[in-house]
Amino acid sequence: MPRFLVAPLALALLVPMSAVAQQQEENYDYWKPQRDMIRRGQQAVFMCNGLFTGGRTIEHVFAQELAFLSEPIGGPSGGDYVVNETRKAVAIGADDGVPVMRAAFREGIGCVILAPDQTFEDIERLPQLTLPYPSGAPSTIAWPDGDLVTDPSLPAGIDAAALQAASDWAFDRESPEQVTLSMMVVHNGQIVHERYAPGIDMTTRTRTWSTAKSLAVTLIGMLVDEGKMHLDEPLGFEWLPRTRSSAPDPRDAITLRHLLNMSSGLDTIDNGGLEYATGSGLSYWAGASSVNGALRQALIREPGTNWDYENYDTLLAVLKMKQVLGDDQTYREFPRRRLLDKIGMRNTLVSTDRFGDFILSSQVYTNARDLARFGLLYLNGGVWSGERLISEEWIDFVRTPAPATVGRGGQYGGQWWLVPEGREDVPKDAYSTSGNRGQYTVVVPSHDLVIVRRGLDYGRQGFDRWGLTREVIKAIGIPTNDEQ
Repeated sequence: MPRFLVAPLALALLVPMSAVAQQQEENYDYWKPQRDMIRRGQQAVFMCNGLFTGGRTIEHVFAQELAFLSEPIGGPSGGDYVVNETRKAVAIGADDGVPVMRAAFREGIGCVILAPDQTFEDIERLPQLTLPYPSGAPSTIAWPDGDLVTDPSLPAGIDAAALQAASDWAFDRESPEQVTLSMMVVHNGQIVHERYAPGIDMTTRTRTWSTAKSLAVTLIGMLVDEGKMHLDEPLGFEWLPRTRSSAPDPRDAITLRHLLNMSSGLDTIDNGGLEYATGSGLSYWAGASSVNGALRQALIREPGTNWDYENYDTLLAVLKMKQVLGDDQTYREFPRRRLLDKIGMRNTLVSTDRFGDFILSSQVYTNARDLARFGLLYLNGGVWSGERLISEEWIDFVRTPAPATVGRGGQYGGQWWLVPEGREDVPKDAYSTSGNRGQYTVVVPSHDLVIVRRGLDYGRQGFDRWGLTREVIKAIGIPTNDEQ
């Protein structure tokens, strides 16, 4: 009898570990209180920026930014929210156990989310940037430095009907979850197409989401070009929590290259479905420090061996930029002085958390024309009006597949996205920014082309930027391959 009891036990001990359940299925959402708080913070940031950064009406904000995120706060005629026009601030929520979340517009920065325990009385403590803009009204300065277009006629060789068809392809989507706000096409430096949705015009700022990452790597590249930052040297951070022993922190092996290639090896908290419960979501939507959150991430893989798209990788690279620049004011003015003002991006605001640290992983507010200028900088090899702003070597870096993506599609470089392996309908030299809800700036050097598409997409069915690129190329009369 005992032998019949022992045999099953022995067999169980011989079962390979891979056949044993590695995790338990849980149905209870332990993160729900934070999800509810973060949701309110999202609503506050969306409403505040829509009204005060974008200059739109409350009706437009509910119809656009809050179209799929308005519950349960109400609608344009009122609800569980307060808009303070004098303070340029909003408060979202009621006395229901979830903190009231507040966001306030700050000059030169955009709307900043406050911590749950802060009130409108704390607004004046939030960062701002009062740096004068270059002289001259953009409306009087010729494109691309300004907005003046003296000859709007299409150049010879462009098929107007095909270009309109490409535009309709972008705007007339079958899915209600794909909403195009604006689209621009720049060919040979000239605006050949520009279109806006109702309530949007060429001055309307909307959030770039992760297109901001491509701005971040541009600023960092300037410092690398100057020898002030280095791709393959230790970052020199004081990681959190601080170790109690004298042994080196294993995170010291992470380099700037790892961060820009999204290969740091740090915990995959954002990509693990917790972005709107913890992780960078606490910085984006709940007033937590973006720096502290980034420095707390644990190392779970050897740096450089695994590609994982994480906001914290970008935020750590921006933290290193801050350390190199040395003081808060120089850091705060750096994007304006070295990039935005240089190329005419006067409608662009780089936002911060409440501590004054740039959230250059997502929170930049701009319009289609400014993003077209940004694309032109790369299209022109890093030179603007005869001045080199970024090196060709740096552009090569951002366009080179990250080592950890080789064999996995190779579609990510250095904070820019590349044409996926196997995609044959667009030129292989194209590359693109990419932001949540469909924010794309596509650069196609072989076709002297920049395409900007701004969206308010929702759901999992993402907009196909490469499909739009294909449709636009049909209109400018150049084959959709590299054989020229």
